[in-house]
Parts: sequence; C-alpha cells; structure tokens
Amino acid sequence: MSYKAEYIWIDGTEPTALLRSKTKILADGAEPPVWGFDGSSTNQAEGHSSDRVLRPVFVCPDPIRGGDNKLVLCEVEEINGDAHVSNTRALLRPIAEQYAAQESWFGIEQEYTFFKGSRPLGFPEGGFPAPQGHYYCGVGAEAVFGREIVELHLDRCLAAGLAISGINAEVMPGQWEFQVGPAGPLEVADHLWVARYLLYRTAEEYGVEATLDAKPARGDWNGAGAHTNFSTKAMREGYEAIITACEALGEGDKPMEHVRQYGADIESRLTGAHETAPWNKYSYGVSDRGASVRIPWQVEVDKKGYIEDRRPNANVDPYVVARLLVNTCCAALEKAGQV
Repeated sequence: MSYKAEYIWIDGTEPTALLRSKTKILADGAEPPVWGFDGSSTNQAEGHSSDRVLRPVFVCPDPIRGGDNKLVLCEVEEINGDAHVSNTRALLRPIAEQYAAQESWFGIEQEYTFFKGSRPLGFPEGGFPAPQGHYYCGVGAEAVFGREIVELHLDRCLAAGLAISGINAEVMPGQWEFQVGPAGPLEVADHLWVARYLLYRTAEEYGVEATLDAKPARGDWNGAGAHTNFSTKAMREGYEAIITACEALGEGDKPMEHVRQYGADIESRLTGAHETAPWNKYSYGVSDRGASVRIPWQVEVDKKGYIEDRRPNANVDPYVVARLLVNTCCAALEKAGQV
C-alpha cells in the first residue's frame, strides 16, 4: 500500500512569493522524508548549482485527494542544511521561541479576489457592476459571485484540520475573505499558507483565478488586505498592555519597518480611503477602521483583549507579519514589565 504526499513550498519570486508543489509516493505509514527540487526554476538557485532541499514542517490530511493522502508544507534549505534566503519561516522561529512565554495569539483575515479572464468575477464584460456597498456579506445572485468555490474551500480547510474560523463576502464583487486563528505565530502562518494552497487548487477546478493583489480593481473599489489580529497573555488580561503595544508600533521607524514588509504595492491600497490609513502615517484608535491599528470597541469596554493591525496586504507573507508583530510588541511589553 502507498499514499500520495503533496509537498508544498514557498518560492523565491519577488516581490511576492508564489506557492509550488509536487507529489511524492510513499509507503503506507511512512513519514514524509526530506526531499529536493530544482531551485533554478523557482527563483531560488542558479542553474550551475540548483539543488535545494525541502524539509517537512507541517503535515495534514489532503482533502482534495482524500483517503490517507497528505499535504506536506516544507521549509526550503540549502544542501548544507542552512535556511535558504527565501525561507522566512526560519526567521520567525527564533523570535517566536524568544517570546514564547508571552503566549502570542494571531487571527489573520485573508481577503482575496476571484478573476475570470481579465476581470474580477461578477464584473460584466465591457462595463462595471453597480457601486460597492451591497456586496459585503451579501446574499443573492446579483450580489454574490463564486460562493460554490468558497464553500468547497471552507469544507476542505476543515477536513485538513486547519484553524479556519470563518468566511464572508467582501466589499467588491468577486472578493471574499476567510479567517485563520486564533493560533500561535508559527501555527497561524503554516495554516494560512496551506489554506492559500487549497484556495488556489479549488478555484483551479472551476477555471477561476484567486488573486491576492492588493488593489485588484483600480478606481473606487476596496483593496484586499490581511488584517492581523494580535494579542499576548498580558493584552488579554489588561488594557495597559493594549496601549503599550499600540504605542510601540508607532515608535520611531517602526511604522515604516512594518509597512515596507507588509506586502507589494501597499501604497495603492493604503491611501486613507476605502477603510485604510495612509501608508506613511501611523495612527491607532478605538473602533476606527481608518486607523493603522484598530482597538475593537469591546476591548475598550472590557479593558482587555487584542488589537487589529489593518495595514498588511492580502499578499503579505504571514511568517513576516507574525515576526514583526511579535518582535515589536513583545519587546515593548517586556521592557514595560507587562508580561
């Protein structure tokens, strides 16, 4: 007996990395071993020395093939065992370990847009749909496009055992969102990458493209983000830690350090319009979706909870956003003695 293991990894394409995958047949009961690939075809090597290593880090059931088949998310390494320069998970690991005692939790809201051909799903050929407004959490054929793909994707994420916690239609036609979390920094990013893989594969079956472009339709349409909800044990227990985290994110060059790594083409999305703050101005506020960082109203009422960083693009690398938030906020909380 044997099973199929789909090895999944993040390539070296810039400015936005792509997912790659290939299949290995393994004996029944065998653990997925270290494998390899041609890095010269994934922007991760030169042709004269192209071998790169796939090291499994997260394995889950394959809900597409079913049975005993597996999805195998991998880190990319050099042949000497060093992390490849494109391996952002390797950069998160020591930061997550350093601040593990603070018990960071994440919830990431992954927006995306379906395209059929050159236009978003629901955009008529040679024209535009009605202005945005009734599409958000909409119901009915005039407001919702691609629901069958979204529902199948949700079922597959659940069957894979991912920490997916919800879905909804978004502000623009053909635009949707799923949420992953709450989970720790490595877990939330691993699960989000696998959920992205399942999204692409599911949409592929319908001849539809799912894109994470930050501004998929120019003009008076919302962009696509990956709003990131973050908390530590201290933040979940007291409001002072909430304020410390918000202040830390706005201190010195921290706003630009984060924004520069929050996804390609961020300036087109963070304009100050369409529920965003300007990319070059940091702010935070209670119940303010026009701020860089929002404190939910219930958090202010309860005097404890979490914050929402509204700046990350849909195309952000979740390993990067997790590393930045843990490093900035946990260091500040530790310095303030709020741990």
